[in-house]
Amino acid sequence: MQVWNGPLEKIDDYRWRIPKSYRSGMRVDGVIYADEHLLESIKRDRAPEQVANVAMLPGIVKHSLAMPDIHWGYGAPIGGVAAYDIDEGGVVSPGQIGYDLNCGVRLVKTNLTEEEVKPRIKELVNGLYNHVPAGVGSEGKIRVNPKEEEEILTRGAAWAVGRGFGVKEDLEYTEEKGVMEGADPAAVSERAYQRGKKQSGTLGSGNHFIEVQRVSEIYDEKAAVAFGVKKNQITIMIHSGSRGFGYQICDEYSKNMIGALNKYGISVPDKQLACAPVKSPEGQAYIGAMKCAANYAWNNRQCLMHLVREVFEKIFRKSFGAMEMDLIYDVAHNIAKFEKYNIDGKEKLLCVHRKGATRAFPPGHPDLPEKYKTIGQPVIIPGDMGRASYLLTGTQKAEEAFFSTCHGAGRLMSRKAAIAACGGRSISRELAEKGVLVMAAGKGTLAEEAPEAYKNVNDVVNVVHNAGISKRVARMRPIAVIKG
Repeated sequence: MQVWNGPLEKIDDYRWRIPKSYRSGMRVDGVIYADEHLLESIKRDRAPEQVANVAMLPGIVKHSLAMPDIHWGYGAPIGGVAAYDIDEGGVVSPGQIGYDLNCGVRLVKTNLTEEEVKPRIKELVNGLYNHVPAGVGSEGKIRVNPKEEEEILTRGAAWAVGRGFGVKEDLEYTEEKGVMEGADPAAVSERAYQRGKKQSGTLGSGNHFIEVQRVSEIYDEKAAVAFGVKKNQITIMIHSGSRGFGYQICDEYSKNMIGALNKYGISVPDKQLACAPVKSPEGQAYIGAMKCAANYAWNNRQCLMHLVREVFEKIFRKSFGAMEMDLIYDVAHNIAKFEKYNIDGKEKLLCVHRKGATRAFPPGHPDLPEKYKTIGQPVIIPGDMGRASYLLTGTQKAEEAFFSTCHGAGRLMSRKAAIAACGGRSISRELAEKGVLVMAAGKGTLAEEAPEAYKNVNDVVNVVHNAGISKRVARMRPIAVIKG
């Protein structure tokens, strides 16, 4: 693939503009958050072309945005953000939201230290690997009947808590409190139902993981105290989504919406960006189904956290309450939200698409838990298995990016290229030599997810921190990882 050589105008050290004059049909400029070092890999990936493509969709306002973890995706870049004015024919595009709907991450704190956990780390990893279903096609231990399936789609994480798989405080610290109102089970196909039937409480495959971490650095003491984190503390990060259920919904609606393009006179540069006006029957049907997938995913991560707590209880012979295994926060990465913003002096309701991007609300935002009102929203940024992950907080400046920031390190290599690059190597042994114990369910998963397949998360977080759209609070180092 050739290096992208379109125009990139430097706004400042951490922002670059693709002017709308670059291509006929661009309604707004593109803006990429990056430094000069990251920009080189971004151009090699040619993802800026997808930023320009998104800028052509009807109703888009301000900019087509990309975070520093941007890489090539289906139709739109992973790491992309765009918002559409609903009253001005703004659209919703399944390909611009992503296949793994509400793929997201939650961070759990404990009162355990590395000194307490290290001696039992092998036992802990074996326990997690055996108790939490993972891998392609994995089936959960949580069985539901058809009525309960529908309840999960409309109640989200509250269904799991109602069944005893967590406590009500978990919902308080989940984005949207773990449920999007307006989910429409009737908009979900039978095939999607079948794919999701046995996958509640399953990790899945690919880049999904459970990671046991040590807090290695505190950058903002006040925020760290509010979030309940301190140096040398053990935290657990859980990364998963809506599994085959969400994938099926995106796949079906992405293809079905191609037919809506002619109906509404919409021209797109790539059929993978097929879309429909938010207010259209096609747009409303997709949104109803997407909300079902979002609720499914929040329920899934709630169930996964319950299983993780059970393993810790068994290994350390204490209740999860005694170990203070409280949820710091749960954030979504692939989702569309309806949020109000001031556009040209008028308050507008926008459909904000975040694909591989994290919401980053500032201090004082009404949607934040009371405990975080003076600090801002916790922003959770997983890295790769060999480096680090971060806890950040949202800022007022992030309004320029529709209160969004990065979602992870971002891939440098395709999975195929990563496997080829790791031929003959033992990734698990290399990580063990760095003090990271890893177990994976899928054959080839460790090669696909090798650290060098990703950008350096430290570089990515440095950009969003210095650009001011989120602030560093803490860094966590991995000590054990379970991969799907």
